[in-house]
Amino acid sequence: MLDREACIALNMISGVGFVRYSALVRAFGSASQVPGRPAAELARVAGIGAQVADRIAAFEWEAQLAREFDLCDKAGVRVVTLCDEAYPQVLRSLYDPPLCLYVRGTLPRFPDNAVAIVGSRRMSAYGERMAVEMAAGAAGAGFTVVSGLAYGVDTVAHRAVVEHSGCTVAVLGGGLMRIHPQENVPLARRIVETNGAVISEFPMFFPVSRTSFPRRNRIVAGLCCATIVVEAGLESGALITARLALDNGRDVFAVPGHADNPQAKGCHQLIKEGAAGLVEDFTDVLNALGVGLLPLFRKGEATDPDAPEYDPKSLNDLPAEAAKLLDLLGQRDMNIEALAAATGFETGPLLSMLMRLEMKLLVEQDELGNYHRARL
Repeated sequence: MLDREACIALNMISGVGFVRYSALVRAFGSASQVPGRPAAELARVAGIGAQVADRIAAFEWEAQLAREFDLCDKAGVRVVTLCDEAYPQVLRSLYDPPLCLYVRGTLPRFPDNAVAIVGSRRMSAYGERMAVEMAAGAAGAGFTVVSGLAYGVDTVAHRAVVEHSGCTVAVLGGGLMRIHPQENVPLARRIVETNGAVISEFPMFFPVSRTSFPRRNRIVAGLCCATIVVEAGLESGALITARLALDNGRDVFAVPGHADNPQAKGCHQLIKEGAAGLVEDFTDVLNALGVGLLPLFRKGEATDPDAPEYDPKSLNDLPAEAAKLLDLLGQRDMNIEALAAATGFETGPLLSMLMRLEMKLLVEQDELGNYHRARL
């Protein structure tokens, strides 16, 4: 048995996480040396204990792995383990990194071009609007958006990114055969179809539970350079994600809400404590991160050494809709309402296009909120 196969199998055994996995590897030299050990020998490893040792000794290694791999093959899922080069390097720095990631879709680069957008399951209309604007802005700026596919802000953020042709990654609180909520199965499918990914650290049929969601949250925070909390009560899981991000030295931002809205109190608390920066749109996030160009087009990142230097003001890669906006703004200054009326575009896509034009240094916004074409 290969080390990666043993890693997947150990991940399937209740009670074996990174700490116990590491103890077993230290004791026996590698993960592949664990199968076949008697319970008494396993129990002598520091931190394993009799109960976990019994589970490991009783585990049907070959049969269980064969069933799991068969499920993965049928579902189009691949498993990335700690033993693999493809494992996201950023997760290795976590205190308790996942042993495995079950992946359906395409894993993007982490963490410099990824932000988490999280918030309440019971969002207000304002929270929904801000989640859309943040997600659309992130997609327009070339960032991957990571969230948890839960009701509320998570769902809205994923959907907005998909609708704006961006990349999003959903981290589940259960196995990939147990997508929760079930209503989001079509959204999960769209995420995969648009070059994003649906991922989980749990085996294929692992059920969601109250304890699995906090574990999911550490991955959401761990994959990203920053976490944005849109709306969250004082007991919200989104605050757990924010705290985990802070613990790992990542930036946290919070969207202010209405003073009388209980779902805004978590965001306000983060801001009052100085734990989160106050943001009103994604431009604030970019400014705080010190990003001046699209992350996918930063100078010096071309893979072809003979490729011409990237010109942020180039018009060659602009979609027709963005070019139309640029022409309008070359004629006169316009605010978002006037642009929506003149173009017929919805606010979300419009903001995304304006963000892209701003990042290409083609459009500027004044202190009154009016947009104009930048002077070349």
